[in-house]
Parts: sequence; C-alpha cells; structure tokens
Amino acid sequence: MSGQDDSAGEGAAALVAGALSRRRPGERGRFLHELLAHTAAGLVVIEGEVEACEAVYRLADAVVARACRT
Repeated sequence: MSGQDDSAGEGAAALVAGALSRRRPGERGRFLHELLAHTAAGLVVIEGEVEACEAVYRLADAVVARACRT
C-alpha cells in the first residue's frame, strides 16, 4: 500500500469516526449497517459485481474468523 493509499484510508477512518461521534450510541450500529450497504452498492457501480462480491466476502470472512477466535 502506498503512502497515498494510507492517507486515504486514514481520511476515510476519520470521516466515519466523525459521523459516529455525532450519533447516539444506540444509533451507531444502524449507521454502520447502512454505510456497509451503501458502500457495497457503490462498489458494484464502480468496480463491478464480481469485485464487489469479493470485497463483501472478504469482510464476512474477517467477521467469521474474529468470531471463531473469541
């Protein structure tokens, strides 16, 4: 990952953190659900269905792997 990619990721993380901080704790989970759904839909439009599916599957695999470790 290049330095530019790192700063883009940090910028995205800061954007999401800021949006979360403006929501009540009980609203944050729903916000993240919506963000993930819209992000996946955006990936379909920008990169195509196959690439978007791969990204969503990698995310799901990470969640499953984390759940199995706990």
